[in-house]
Amino acid sequence: MLSLSDVEAARQRLSKAIYASPCAYSETLSRLTGSRCFVKLENLQMTGSFKERGAANKLLTLSETERSRGVVAASAGNHGLAVAFHSERLGVRSLIVMPEWAPLIKVTSARYHHAEVVLAGANYDEAYTHARKLEAERGLTFIHPFDDPEVIAGQGTLGLELLEQCPEMDAVVVPVGGGGLIAGVALAIKAKNPKVQLVGVQAEEVAAMQASLAAGQRILLPAAATIADGIAVREVGELTFGLARKYVDTMATVNEEEIANAILLLLEIEKTVVEGAGATTLAALVNKKIPLDGKTVVLVLSGGNIDVNVISRIIERGLVKDGRLVRLSVLLQDRPGALARLTALVAESRANVLHISHDRAFSHARIGETEVEMTLETSGREQIEAVKRRLGEAGYRVREVDPLP
Repeated sequence: MLSLSDVEAARQRLSKAIYASPCAYSETLSRLTGSRCFVKLENLQMTGSFKERGAANKLLTLSETERSRGVVAASAGNHGLAVAFHSERLGVRSLIVMPEWAPLIKVTSARYHHAEVVLAGANYDEAYTHARKLEAERGLTFIHPFDDPEVIAGQGTLGLELLEQCPEMDAVVVPVGGGGLIAGVALAIKAKNPKVQLVGVQAEEVAAMQASLAAGQRILLPAAATIADGIAVREVGELTFGLARKYVDTMATVNEEEIANAILLLLEIEKTVVEGAGATTLAALVNKKIPLDGKTVVLVLSGGNIDVNVISRIIERGLVKDGRLVRLSVLLQDRPGALARLTALVAESRANVLHISHDRAFSHARIGETEVEMTLETSGREQIEAVKRRLGEAGYRVREVDPLP
């Protein structure tokens, strides 16, 4: 079993390799969540996630023979990117196996650091199997993403930083996939301050650690898709499970809409880009999945590697949810000037038309009518109701189109 001395040795080893990321207090998030909220900004690491800690520590403890053979890693993205970056710095050849759906930003970034990237499998577990096959075929040294003592010790250095940056903390909330981060952080913090509560958060779709702790043994879950791709691990590690059983106080899960909303909140409030896995901690706190009202809480924002097109979809979905985007279907007489009068009424209500379309052939409109769909930018639900009321008073039949399932 790992000890605090292993984590402290890792911190000394990593002193010139890893950035001590900020742990900033957020007044707005504190008001929003009812706690005294700090955010540990691991998305500011060189490769955009905490994974650098464990990857660098493992690489630095390899023998010259192991390094000379080259290394291979299986990863949903961040671990592979971290291995590629620190391998390049140490002059070690690296091969990274990622699932076929891995975010493009993670694939291209790993290649930028001269790693050979192989896309294999529909999920992390299939990529892992392929990586172990390549390890045997090429005689490479395997760098496990979470179930390795040196990797766990490296992740634990984050806990040592928190003890110095926020010594008054009552709880630390950590994203959980395979369990390497929470295992290391919990070990480090509990060894020095056992009163601090350690909370793990998983995506509802793939909550392997929660299921395993509840069952008292490691559970293999079926594959599932989640926006929190970085923690979509079907089975936690043997080492990480043992440490979690000993040190983690509670687990929580969050759904896809809650994660997406948390990403948007962090963009708007903290002006920081966080991927789905990293946003799970705020999602849990905002949605009261953990009873931490009035407590001093640190949220670990574990990474920020998210594709721009995903951010775009999340922003649009969030704007719809907040009532700042709405789509209205309006039936009107199919005659000259009818559309101009409709848009004039919308303008008088101070809403902005982003998109408008006519449909005569494929709508439920009667002969002599046409259906118009308008996407409007509004200030919120109150303005949407005002637009609908104004159009209704003018004799139009209005229906709000709900894009969400």
